[in-house]
Amino acid sequence: MNRRYDHVDLRVRSLAEARAFYRALLPALGFAREDSNERWLEFESPGEGVTDYFAVTELASHQPNASRIAFWAESVAEVDRLAAVAVQAGARNVEGPAYEAPWYYAVFFEDPSGNRFEICHRTQN
Repeated sequence: MNRRYDHVDLRVRSLAEARAFYRALLPALGFAREDSNERWLEFESPGEGVTDYFAVTELASHQPNASRIAFWAESVAEVDRLAAVAVQAGARNVEGPAYEAPWYYAVFFEDPSGNRFEICHRTQN
């Protein structure tokens, strides 16, 4: 499969506050290889060579906005499983999981800094 993006560099107000959340959520989403340091939480997809990765760093003045990062799940059951992981990790303002349309099932939530996420499964565009 062709890669659609290279990486995400996300900012949070407090890396200490966000660390447990992302260490639970990102591996559950398939970013199974952690390569973090004191300034960055970095998680990569498994595989040889260059893979996509998701990184989180601190910016004390960070203010969340209306942008949202959505992850695709392979099934409704996978959305449910990942929603439970997010809730257990400390997700805030959780909505769902529920059907948004007969072909679109999703959960919406925020990280400890208010960054917005979605995990969805859809069967049509």
